[in-house]
Amino acid sequence: MIRSRIAGSVSALAIAATLTTTLYAADKAVDNGRVSASQNVSFNVYLPLQNRSALDAQIASLHDSSSAQYHHWLTPEQFAAKFAPSAAQIAAVQQQLASHGLTVTAAGPQRLQVSGSASAVESALQTTLHKGTFKDGHTAVMAASKPVTTGALAEQGAVISGLSGFVRMRSFAHKAASVTPSNRYSATGAYWFTDLKQAYNWPSYTTYTGKGTTIGILMTGDYNPSDMTLYFSHEKLATPKFSTVQINGGAPYDPNGSFETHLDLQQSGGMAPNAKIILYNLPDLSDDNIIAGLSKIVNDNKADVVSMSFGGPEIFYTAAYNDGTDYTYLIKQENDLMAQGNAQGITFIASSGDAGALTAFPPACFDGVPNCGSALPSASFPASSPNVVGVGGTNLVTTYTSSTDLNSAYVRESAYADPLTGDIFYGTSSTGQYWGSGGGDSIIFKKPLFQALTNTGNAKFRTVPDVALHMGGCPAGTISCGADDSADILTIDGINYGVIGTSASAPDFAGLTALAVQRFGTRLGNENYYLYALALSQEIGLTKNVFHQGIPGFNGLYYTTPKGYNRVLGNGTVSAKDFLLAPFVPSAGKPQTPSNP
Repeated sequence: MIRSRIAGSVSALAIAATLTTTLYAADKAVDNGRVSASQNVSFNVYLPLQNRSALDAQIASLHDSSSAQYHHWLTPEQFAAKFAPSAAQIAAVQQQLASHGLTVTAAGPQRLQVSGSASAVESALQTTLHKGTFKDGHTAVMAASKPVTTGALAEQGAVISGLSGFVRMRSFAHKAASVTPSNRYSATGAYWFTDLKQAYNWPSYTTYTGKGTTIGILMTGDYNPSDMTLYFSHEKLATPKFSTVQINGGAPYDPNGSFETHLDLQQSGGMAPNAKIILYNLPDLSDDNIIAGLSKIVNDNKADVVSMSFGGPEIFYTAAYNDGTDYTYLIKQENDLMAQGNAQGITFIASSGDAGALTAFPPACFDGVPNCGSALPSASFPASSPNVVGVGGTNLVTTYTSSTDLNSAYVRESAYADPLTGDIFYGTSSTGQYWGSGGGDSIIFKKPLFQALTNTGNAKFRTVPDVALHMGGCPAGTISCGADDSADILTIDGINYGVIGTSASAPDFAGLTALAVQRFGTRLGNENYYLYALALSQEIGLTKNVFHQGIPGFNGLYYTTPKGYNRVLGNGTVSAKDFLLAPFVPSAGKPQTPSNP
């Protein structure tokens, strides 16, 4: 008997509450007028990396096995000495800010935290400041026009952040259904991490577990420790070692706001149970807070691999969506920080998105107009960064024999997107959306070196995803669900839920990356160099079974291919032991056994 979890009729799931992710969606603040001239305002100044061509060359050498620099990762201090702004450049910027009555409250290698009166900020940046209110009631100080840099700020190419009324990123998790543990044994039950480890040929718990490695989770919303104990004890596993670093104060635990956080911690912890896991807790998913989180991660240099289950369409940063002002410089700043991380050996992993290839919509849709237009293609950042592994998703089908047999062996996968009745992602009036594996072409990043020998369908620009694992499907608002649609289990507020999205596949792959760091005894940096080399090796017959390919699927614009790369699943889903070049070590067996707790 085939276990196709969440298959067939949705009513068979006894769904308690199915939510869209509009709670976590991109949001434009309502302008409430100009702030008081005396109001204290804080913002950030980021100075771009120096010698960028030399950095690109060094990153390539660090990932070239024939180079003497191979895997000789830089320390943050070494990186700063080579590529960060000089002390003189920083001093010139500080002097200019001080001349306007602004104070630098904290200074890092690239980031200056600045505060002062609203009138002083307006004078320094040649803009006016307004109060903005978001849908959930929280407020922000936002620049009415793009801040203008002059003098030393302009000379250094400074980037101003923290004065925006537009949150462009959203988390990708969707709550699919409320389930109880007994549902896992039915034909429509959702997957625990142990099910996934058996299906994807994870190594036995007695071999590789992520011991000695550290996974970073970049997300907003703290976690509830008792839920972690409840979740992992269900599979007879000790709770992994979690800790939290608050970024700009972070966000408190909340059963709704922490939904994504719990998924990321539980999936990565289940796949690499002996890794240390650090939650970098953001107040929200604004670019300013994301940049602050990335800056903390790379300068602390504690995490070997970082999982990011959020993203936003690249075109949301273009001038057409921002009253004529191009904000792609924010993406480029975040990309620079991840390039620094790669040079230090840190691997960044991101969900490719759950809206298939059609992730965006016309600018008018943000204004609440009716019939605002059809969904549009756009690659999702940060998955589209050449310094990030973008992870797509499938629906996984495993064996099912009886209510007492937990056997979860791999049977097949599919990746057909579910057509939707409307925009369940942002709540706009746009039409033509799908639920499925995110994929497409970047409009910002050129085709990277690691994709040079791969027919990605685009000879000039970066394409995503790079790889895939199970994501599940059939959210509320689906016109018709596929027979293979499935979900993963998440525990929050003492309740087990079915959850779907590449929000699950990304932390799963982060867990596998932690195993790879343990297996090879070194960080991997930009893992795409390794991943695409394995894919090429499989294509020419030197290795076998690393990637499951030929998986049927469609994501609203692109189809999968019989073999090789495609813009639905990248290079395919993985057989973990083969990916680790450890095909002969014992495998993770049935769930809740010594080889697979």
